[in-house]
Amino acid sequence: MAIRNVVQEGDEVLRKKCFEVTVFDEKLHQLLEDLRDTVRKEEGAGLAAPQVGILRRVVVVDVKEGFFEFVNPVIVESKGEQTGYEGCLSVRGKRGVVTRPMMVKVEYFDRTGKKKKLTARGFFARAVCHELDHLDGVLYTDRAQVVERCAD
Repeated sequence: MAIRNVVQEGDEVLRKKCFEVTVFDEKLHQLLEDLRDTVRKEEGAGLAAPQVGILRRVVVVDVKEGFFEFVNPVIVESKGEQTGYEGCLSVRGKRGVVTRPMMVKVEYFDRTGKKKKLTARGFFARAVCHELDHLDGVLYTDRAQVVERCAD
């Protein structure tokens, strides 16, 4: 239950591939709670562990459908296409036009190690794809057709 510092573009941790979580313990629970508190303080739609300097495959997404925790998530199916603006808590002062799937099916584990499945559509799917990219060292600016400066 702490606010973590969000790593900014240029820090090499954002370009590294994350390690799978193998132990579902209090340390993982604390990371998930810190990610939740941080994304809410920053008013973001999601946050991945590497964005706070932790190279683990852990993501939180906070959208109108609810708050979701994903451990070792994998997109197993995607359909459709949507193109729109994205920003990132780790890329302040910019936004870009990115094409993402309209629907994704995700398999993941919850904080206790229970395997789960979820289908996300629309903006929820966009947020999931954006955050999962962070786990492989990919920023939205790598996928953007256009990137422009904007006010924070």
